[in-house]
Amino acid sequence: MAYKHKTWQEKLHSVNKFSVKKIAKKFADIPEGATMLIATPEIVDAYIRDLLPGTQTSLQQMRKDLAATYHADYACPVTCGIFLRIVAEAAYEAYAGGTAIAQTTPFWRIIDRKTPITKKLTFGLDFVKNMREKEGLDF
Repeated sequence: MAYKHKTWQEKLHSVNKFSVKKIAKKFADIPEGATMLIATPEIVDAYIRDLLPGTQTSLQQMRKDLAATYHADYACPVTCGIFLRIVAEAAYEAYAGGTAIAQTTPFWRIIDRKTPITKKLTFGLDFVKNMREKEGLDF
């Protein structure tokens, strides 16, 4: 039996619970003994949906904001990056499937050409660049 890959929408809704864990040893920019939020794709999606048109933030700022919201010292840099890509891919998948842009998660408010995942997006950079330009944001 062939393995069926999940759609980006399925990936967006596949992780149900977040967790906050104490880190036993240094991990990325997180020191030993700190608490780290492991969010979910839906938490990242909700954060991005709250960004107002014409505003932008960074992955680093999102991590700080989510950590504060969930009473952790830090948010995991690895899962936040992965979940940001899932949100972007799922939003574009929905848009390509006919969802109005106004109902699409505005991931372009957090992704620009310097964001590490930008080059990995399956739909390329033109869409991100165009959406950022429409909102007066630098690419």
